[in-house]
Amino acid sequence: MSTLNLHHLRLFRAVAQDGTLTGAAKTLNISQSAVSAQIKSLEATLGHDLFERRGRNLVLSEAGRIALDHADEIFRAAENLTATLKRTETKRRILRIGARATLSRNFQMSFLDPLIGRDDVEVILRSGTQEMLLRALEAQALDIVLTNLVPARDAASPFLVHSLADQPVSLIGSPERLSSEATGIADIVASQPLVLPTPETSLRAGFDALLERLGIVPKIAAEADDMAMLRLLARADAGVAVIPAIVVQDELEAGRLKEYARLDEVREVFAAVTISRKFPNPLIAEVLHQD
Repeated sequence: MSTLNLHHLRLFRAVAQDGTLTGAAKTLNISQSAVSAQIKSLEATLGHDLFERRGRNLVLSEAGRIALDHADEIFRAAENLTATLKRTETKRRILRIGARATLSRNFQMSFLDPLIGRDDVEVILRSGTQEMLLRALEAQALDIVLTNLVPARDAASPFLVHSLADQPVSLIGSPERLSSEATGIADIVASQPLVLPTPETSLRAGFDALLERLGIVPKIAAEADDMAMLRLLARADAGVAVIPAIVVQDELEAGRLKEYARLDEVREVFAAVTISRKFPNPLIAEVLHQD
């Protein structure tokens, strides 16, 4: 087995960061041909191509992304050699998670709970639009995407969808807004101003279908695509919020909000999206509870 050359690894990191041989060579003050030759030598040692050429740029392959993770870890360890010699540390692994910017923070924390406090795991969290996150997942810049908007799948789709939770949505508001006497769902949504998810969300689609079956035209007080904003509007008593209980579980437990009714036929699905990879991150199986 060939010995890994750390000088080659350092050159590889430079090319990965710059995206071109020319730029990396200029930064390192060596010739482009020398950089190219040593990258090829590293690829021969590892047995995999580390880059894919796209136009004039070099983009990391899947093997390259894994090699960069390990290279970063190797040089980070080298920079902290004194501390490493003083005490034995468990090898740390990295899991890159993307979450829709509007996704419930309580749900995200629940998903991360098995990883929190572990000395061997570093979690990198990024938020954004679903389109942006799925592009990052395809580019292997993320390991997993958390969403409540399940992407459409067909024969050409690269995405693997893992269902994490399927829970009903509730009518939630301040304890003072309605009396303690039981009130039917139809009476509540017909008489109270409502705080609703925006129309493009799957949750809103299910609620609108319920309203149509009940023959009710709602009085809309506010709409928001962000669960955190729906939570704040409910706390401000802007109206009765149509929201999963998990989003406001702290307020429900503290008695600042009250669950008036559960809409069992309107459900929110939480899912994790991954892609098939030749070298899957082993932490994915752990957080998804796969054997």
